[in-house]
Amino acid sequence: MATTPTSRAIKNPKTRFNWRVSDCVRWTMSHWLELKAKITGRKYYCNALAGESEYNITINSDLTVSCNCQDYDGSGHLGDLRKNSFEEVFFGPVAQKFRDDLAKGKMPIPTCTRCGDLKRLPRGDSPQPASRLPYRGMLLENTVICNVDCIGCAREGAANVRVGKTMPLAELGQMADLAARLGMQRIFYLNLGEPFLSPTICQELPLLRSKNPGAYIRVSTNGILLNTDAKREAALNLSDIQFSVHGISDEMCEKYMMRGSFEKAFDAMRQMAAYRDARGLKMPILEWKYLLFNWNDHPKTIARAIEMAKEIKVDIISFWPTGNPFYGISWRYRLGLFNNLGVKSWKGREVILRPDIAAAAK
Repeated sequence: MATTPTSRAIKNPKTRFNWRVSDCVRWTMSHWLELKAKITGRKYYCNALAGESEYNITINSDLTVSCNCQDYDGSGHLGDLRKNSFEEVFFGPVAQKFRDDLAKGKMPIPTCTRCGDLKRLPRGDSPQPASRLPYRGMLLENTVICNVDCIGCAREGAANVRVGKTMPLAELGQMADLAARLGMQRIFYLNLGEPFLSPTICQELPLLRSKNPGAYIRVSTNGILLNTDAKREAALNLSDIQFSVHGISDEMCEKYMMRGSFEKAFDAMRQMAAYRDARGLKMPILEWKYLLFNWNDHPKTIARAIEMAKEIKVDIISFWPTGNPFYGISWRYRLGLFNNLGVKSWKGREVILRPDIAAAAK
């Protein structure tokens, strides 16, 4: 199979090799799912394109709209909000072609094969025509630029297809208005860049909250740049902050997140918890998001991470299995050795350190 634009755009050899393998896996899965549809007669539909997903529909930093959160090469672009309204994009020809392909048992783009919103229809059934706009949630990407380089992220490919790398504050205000008009219940202020790298982040978060006072707003960050009181004050407008910190030392974390810093990220979690608690606030919920790999999943390491999370008073530490990079798979998790750790969730396993926020953090 030919190398895709995604993997060609990546400079780091280790990351590029991982994504070449990933490209091959998606290509193989596409053909398998199409064959499966022919054999069983059960075709597909997309929950996101039906307007029922709380994740995946993404407004990118250049105001293009993608159908999924992993649109590294632009193949999932549905349209451009600088040229058309959201309604015209969501019900437009590209989105409709994707729906039609799925209804025929075809994969519109390879990314569909690894998307949680790909659903199978009962035998002989046809999907209902898309009749409503998304309302449960969407992703809003303020920047595609990042200060770290993760093996499992092909962000370089996405950056190469974005016309604008960082969303200007005025356009962000327009997207906040759009979210309010759609009645978005959840706004994921994240995608393929580091949100706190935006030079106007201290204005963005209060603006987003003022226009969407009832929305649950989540940010995912590597934490390194959440490093000033001004940013912490802005972050108080959030409902939830996920800190992506994958290990308990610089050496452990840098195997996946190059140019990262465990010490800086850990201190950012500590400082944010202290800043919030000093004001007598319960929000935002602070979560240590810990991707599991075979180099950071030893039981002693996991136990120490939980103790460290308690020490700095974050609210949750969650352990996420991943197959990317393929050579980093946590076999301990796959073999069920973590089945007694915390509670099971859509993330994997999570240890809730503040029971009063268990329902809100879902």
